[in-house]
Amino acid sequence: MTGVQEQQYEEFFGGFFFDEDALSKDISLDGLDKELEEHKNYDVLISILANGEKQRDMATMVEGNLGHIEQDLIQDYIKDNDSLVLLHDQIHDCDIVLSQIGSLLSGFQVHIGSLSSELRSLHEKSLDLGVRLKNRKLAETKLAAFVEEIVAPPGLVNAIIDGEVNDDYIKSLNMLSKKLRFAQVDPLLNASKALKDIKQELERLRKKALSKVSAYVIGIFSSMRKPGTNIQILQQNLLQKYRYLVLFLKEHGIETYNDVCAAYVDKMNKVLSEDFRVYLESLESLKLDIGVSTDVIGYDANVLDLIPRGREQLRNHRFMFSLGERSNILKEIDQPGLVPCISEANSLKYPYEVIFRSLQKLLMDTASSEYIFIKAFFREESMFYQVFEGPFAVIDENMKLTLANSHDAICLMLMICITKKHQLVMSNRRLPCLDTYLDKALIYLWPRFKIVFDMYIQSLYQCDAKMSWVDGTHPHHIVRCYMEFTASLIQLNAECGDGQLDMSLKRLRLAVDDLLVRFAEKFATQKLQHLFLLNNCDMAISILKEAGEEAKELRRYFEEKLESNLVSFVDELLMEYFGDLIKFVKNHISEDLISYTECPKIADVELVVKNFAVKWRTALELMHNEVVTCCSNFVSGMAILKAAMAQLLNDYNRLSECVKMIPGGSSLNRNLVSITSISYEIRKYSRTL
Repeated sequence: MTGVQEQQYEEFFGGFFFDEDALSKDISLDGLDKELEEHKNYDVLISILANGEKQRDMATMVEGNLGHIEQDLIQDYIKDNDSLVLLHDQIHDCDIVLSQIGSLLSGFQVHIGSLSSELRSLHEKSLDLGVRLKNRKLAETKLAAFVEEIVAPPGLVNAIIDGEVNDDYIKSLNMLSKKLRFAQVDPLLNASKALKDIKQELERLRKKALSKVSAYVIGIFSSMRKPGTNIQILQQNLLQKYRYLVLFLKEHGIETYNDVCAAYVDKMNKVLSEDFRVYLESLESLKLDIGVSTDVIGYDANVLDLIPRGREQLRNHRFMFSLGERSNILKEIDQPGLVPCISEANSLKYPYEVIFRSLQKLLMDTASSEYIFIKAFFREESMFYQVFEGPFAVIDENMKLTLANSHDAICLMLMICITKKHQLVMSNRRLPCLDTYLDKALIYLWPRFKIVFDMYIQSLYQCDAKMSWVDGTHPHHIVRCYMEFTASLIQLNAECGDGQLDMSLKRLRLAVDDLLVRFAEKFATQKLQHLFLLNNCDMAISILKEAGEEAKELRRYFEEKLESNLVSFVDELLMEYFGDLIKFVKNHISEDLISYTECPKIADVELVVKNFAVKWRTALELMHNEVVTCCSNFVSGMAILKAAMAQLLNDYNRLSECVKMIPGGSSLNRNLVSITSISYEIRKYSRTL
């Protein structure tokens, strides 16, 4: 609906009254306007208004106005007739133009279809050309690589033939190695004509390189034999730097490589064998001889002069029966070895275990360095054993000779301990190169130690007690030697033992016991026999205490033996000085002081009481002096006196009680010594101790 129509519509309906309820039931103004706009006429309005009787008049008026409006519209169309004709012509012209454009577009569509076919054809050709280009580039790359791998440039040829062996030469060798390796990888490449043409040149370069490299490496090996050469520095600073030379020989000339390995083994074998031989000869001059076959007590009748000599060496802690300061060698297991020239300049001598440790230390350090070098440089572990075949033979020969002449069991046990500690050192280094050698060393040492140990034991059984006996109850020097020896072995057994010594130590104890009994039998009285055994047991306990907790079992054995002999000695001592008292008490009075083993007579008791009253002070003094003089140990002497006086006091107390119980015994009271007096006198002697 145009703007004019809307205005006329408003003027026409402006003065009418509409029934809102009726209109709301059928149509709204908005709905009416919509209907009029859609149908372009007022017929719809009329039909709507005619629905009710109340709108009939309105419909009539609307119909009249509609006629007027229709006439106005017709007039408007007539006025615009020319414009409509012009519009019609323009539309016709547009149709013609559009028809021409459609024809043109149809032509374009056909042309584009043909272009699409051509583009597809060109795309297929492009893909084909791309594949061809890719194949040609691939072929070019492979061909270029092939040519690069097989062609030996003039610079490489000159470097291999005339170049000096250095870092640049190694680079040239690496390049040549790649070319040689390339020619051997693929059989198809190996059959190519181009490779056949160049192969002779590569083979010539290979032989020249093998010859030059082997000569250079063997030259370095030869320089190792020059006096004063530090082989380890030469290996680390020079040979390790040119390790690739040997790898080249191994890969491209196995025969030459084997010759180089053989040359190294030969030269190093000779160098190390000579070095160890010279070192051993230098160490031999530093050896302190401790113990020969005649130094085993009881082995020969001419060894009696060993005792004073042994005592002097015992003070120096170098005697063959005493460990002493020799045990320090186990604390210095990682210390540097001996330098012979320095020791000779200071006139120093050493037990053989010190020399043995120095030799082992040198062997371990040299073997470790050589093993690491061979494994890194040659990558042939078996070469190590070929190199050290000579040094091992030199050391084995020296060890066999030394062990055959060794009678020092302490030294042999120390050597066993040193070897076991060196096994631990090599284990911590994680180097297995000396496992076989160290096991073999133990196989040599243990049997020899047991042979010498058996000689020690046999010497005790063969010892002539009559010739070796000394008229005195103090500890015997032979027993002291063997107790020192026992304590030393117990300490070493605890340090490095594996149970092999346990039975041997028991055998040694039995041999010492046998010797003690045979010595004790030479004394005239049992008191002296017990005193001798007591002093020797006390000496044994003192020595075993120094050995620590490891000797507690053996120490307990001698403590029991000491206690037994102490009781027996006290009985003999009291019997000597207070015999009548002791005999009377034992024969007549029981321990509980109630019953009598034999009814005593007043005369018998009177004699005992009077004798004791006369001599008890003198007897106590004599007994004290004898114990102090005869006991080698102050503490043991005090223990003996305490035990003797306690026993004396107890027996006299029993005698006093017996006197009180005997009819008429009161007459003896004036002769009885008071217990208080005896106790006072005993305390006086105790203070002097």
